[in-house]
Amino acid sequence: MKRAAPLPLAPGLFTFLALLIVASPAEETATGNWPRFRGPDGAGVSADTAVPLTWSESENLKWRADLPGPGSSSPIVWGDRVFVTCYSGYGVGQQGGGDPLNLNRHLLCFDAGNGQLLWEKTIPAPLPEDEYRGFIAEHGYASQTPVTDGERVYVYFGKGGALAFDFDGKELWKADLGSRPSSKGWGTSTSPILHGDTVIVNAAEESNAVYALDKKTGNTVWKSEAEPLVSIYGAPVIEKVADDRDDLILSVPGEVWGMNPATGKLRWYAGVEVTGNIAASPVLAGGRIIQFGGYPRTMGVAVKSGGKGDVSESSVLWHSNDAKSYLTSPVYFEGKLYWVSDAGIAGCADPETGEIVFEERVPELNAGGGGGGRGKPFYASPIVVNGHLVAVSRTAGAFVMAAKPEFEFVRVNRIAGDDSRFQGTPAVANGKLYLRSEKAIYCVGQ
Repeated sequence: MKRAAPLPLAPGLFTFLALLIVASPAEETATGNWPRFRGPDGAGVSADTAVPLTWSESENLKWRADLPGPGSSSPIVWGDRVFVTCYSGYGVGQQGGGDPLNLNRHLLCFDAGNGQLLWEKTIPAPLPEDEYRGFIAEHGYASQTPVTDGERVYVYFGKGGALAFDFDGKELWKADLGSRPSSKGWGTSTSPILHGDTVIVNAAEESNAVYALDKKTGNTVWKSEAEPLVSIYGAPVIEKVADDRDDLILSVPGEVWGMNPATGKLRWYAGVEVTGNIAASPVLAGGRIIQFGGYPRTMGVAVKSGGKGDVSESSVLWHSNDAKSYLTSPVYFEGKLYWVSDAGIAGCADPETGEIVFEERVPELNAGGGGGGRGKPFYASPIVVNGHLVAVSRTAGAFVMAAKPEFEFVRVNRIAGDDSRFQGTPAVANGKLYLRSEKAIYCVGQ
C-alpha cells in the first residue's frame, strides 16, 4: 500500500475559585457523568453497581420519551440532564421517505429523573446532503454522539457543521468544517471529543482534516489536513502518556497515529494491516492501542503506546484475523479485551498477544428478530456495567454476558412494543442505563 507523506512531527497565576474546573475522567466517573461516546474517557466501562441488568417494558423501566425521528448516536448524561440527537423530514424508515429539502437534525435535552423534555433545538440540514441510499440507510443523518463539559453541549452534524449550546438550549456558535460529499456515499458518524479548552472533531469525510475548535468561540485553534484522512467513522481518544504528555489517538486506513492534541502535529505513526474503512474507535488497553476494522479484510491490531516518528517496526505487537469486528468497538476490562462483533460473535482475547480466550455466537440472537440491516445484528458497541458486558442489538434485544475470561451468557432484555432499530451505544450514570431506539429514549433503573 502506498502511504501518503505523514504530517510533520511536533517539536520536542493562580485561578479564581469562581472559575469552572473541568472534571478529569476519574472525577466524571465518580460524579456519575457520561459526557461523550462510550463514557468519560471513551473506554465504555462503568463500575456503577446500582444499574439493574434485567429490564423490559414492565420491569425496571423508569421512563420512556418519544423522539421526533430516528438516529444512531448515543445519549450522553451530565448531572440531571440527558442529551441525544436525531433527524426528521427525510430518510426516515427503511424506504427512506420524505423530501431532502425537509431534512432537519435535532438536539434534545431531557430531565434525567423523569424524562421530561426540557428543550429541543432543530437545525435545518444544508443541501445538498448525501442521498439516502446504500449504507446511509443503515445509520441515517444523526450518527455522531454529542459531548459536554458540564457547561456547554457540543454536536457535530457533518456537512451541518459543529455547534455549541448552553444548558438552557441557547446556540452559542456554529463552525463549518467542510461539505465534501462522503467519499463512498456512506455519510459520516465520527463523534467529537474534548481536550483542555478545545473541541476536537475528525471531519475526515467532509474535508480530509481534523480540527480543534475553541470551546467558547468555535474558532479554529488548529487544523491538520492529510490525504489518509478518509473512510474513518469512529471517535478518537486521548491517551495520557506521561504527566506532561497527552496523545490524540486516531486510526486511518493502514496506520495508527499519535498526534499532539495541543497543536495537531503528528508525534508518531505505525503502519498496520487494518485498511479500508475504519468504523470502530481505538481502545486503550494498558499501554496498548487496540484497533478493529478494515474492509474487505476485517482484523484487529495492537500497537504499543507512545514513541516518536515511525514506530512500525518497534511498536506493532500483533495482528489478528480472529480478534476483530468490522463496526463495533471492543472494551478493555480487568486485563482482557472483550467484544461483540457486528456479526453476533462474543469474544475475549489477551491484549498483549492477541491470543483468543473464547469466541462464542451470542445465544438467542435469532429468537428476537434477526439482523436489522444487511445481515449485521449489532451496530452499537458493547459496554461493561458492573462486571457485565451489555451489548445492544439492532432488533433482537440487549444481551448481557459476564465480563470474565470464561463465556457466560446471563440473559437478553427486550422492550415489547418498540419494533424500530436500537443502534446507539447505551450510557450509564447515577445508577441508571439509557438506551435509544429510532423511536424513543429509555431510562432503566431500580
